[in-house]
Amino acid sequence: MGQEDWIVHLTEVRKRLIVIAIWFVAALGAGLYLSTDILRYLKSQPLIGEIHWNVFGFTDGLMIYMKCALLFALLFTVPVFLYQAWAFVKPGLTEREASSALPYIPVAFALFLGGVAFSYWVVFPMMVRFMMRMNQTVGAAETYGIDNYFAFLFQIVFPMAIAFELPVVLLFLTKIGLLTPQLLKSSRKYAYLALTITGSCISPPDMMSHLSVTVPLILLFEISVLAAGWQWRAMQHREANPTT
Repeated sequence: MGQEDWIVHLTEVRKRLIVIAIWFVAALGAGLYLSTDILRYLKSQPLIGEIHWNVFGFTDGLMIYMKCALLFALLFTVPVFLYQAWAFVKPGLTEREASSALPYIPVAFALFLGGVAFSYWVVFPMMVRFMMRMNQTVGAAETYGIDNYFAFLFQIVFPMAIAFELPVVLLFLTKIGLLTPQLLKSSRKYAYLALTITGSCISPPDMMSHLSVTVPLILLFEISVLAAGWQWRAMQHREANPTT
């Protein structure tokens, strides 16, 4: 690759980064505008409405406000980043590869949002109830700082949201040939064990809570296996019939 080619690539990267930066700043502005409403909505939920948020420093409220806006901006910048990355590598792909890679972007974003929703509405309330019962059992006075509250929330929500990316990851690895449906099926028992351990780590230590988290993860894995099998058969068909 010559110097001119490097300059062209660097110019293209610069253009893509500028687009991402502009979108991020716009999303950050929207996040700053909506942060108050978002925090009020979170506070108004039936479960956490019983919890009084306390601040233990002058800047706690401001920091949560800014973190909320920043996370909002990052969340809605992710699909733009993925699209710009796809647009950058698109010239080096065949038309079929480019068109088949593009749907991964909205699917990945939708699964991430699904993971956030599931963890917030299902897993987080279970964890809060369990922790509150434990605090009451030891006779502790419950005074929750707003910073600790959101740190606990993020520790639960984001690992689950990332776990919901499993179908996209498996489909991608199948597409590039690192995985096959046969390999996925033969490793099913190990996958079940790993998902069970993961579900146990991010849920309260009781059977119903474990099942409430582990079963959806296993269903995601099985959906991933079915989708990977469909994709693999489609790839084999295209290789056998390149002109169709």
